Amino acid sequence: MAKMQVDTKLIRELAEMLNETDLSTIEVEDGDLKIKISRGGGTVHVASAPLPAPAPAALAPAVEAPAADAPVQAKDHPGTIFSPMVGTIYTAPDPTADEFIKVGDTVSAGQTILIVEAMKVMNQIHAAKGGVVKAILVENAQPVEYGEPLVIIE
Repeated sequence: MAKMQVDTKLIRELAEMLNETDLSTIEVEDGDLKIKISRGGGTVHVASAPLPAPAPAALAPAVEAPAADAPVQAKDHPGTIFSPMVGTIYTAPDPTADEFIKVGDTVSAGQTILIVEAMKVMNQIHAAKGGVVKAILVENAQPVEYGEPLVIIE
């Protein structure tokens, strides 16, 4: 039986890339060689069935107007955190838990503020900097696109 030749330098680079990009898994294939590196431990949360979102009719007109303007302003705001991927947003680790953040909360850099589920993997979204949450631009269980504004932190 031939001994498998593994490029440990490549594995280390992939592991560093995993940490730098805050991804959960990286998979590389080259011919018969296939390398898959996954982040383990307590950093991935599994959310059970999400709570249903409130019906849009339940929102008062006064609440709808600022929310419609917020995404346009959010794109240019220096404290805006954008979605790093396409998926479904979750505002809490599970349907029965409290939300990660609320408007007015003080957060620290690196704190988990949301989860984006993509392909059945729960990816934590962390605050890029510390500050006060000024706006949450998404609702629980809402689909999000890559680059969509999620939260404003000042």
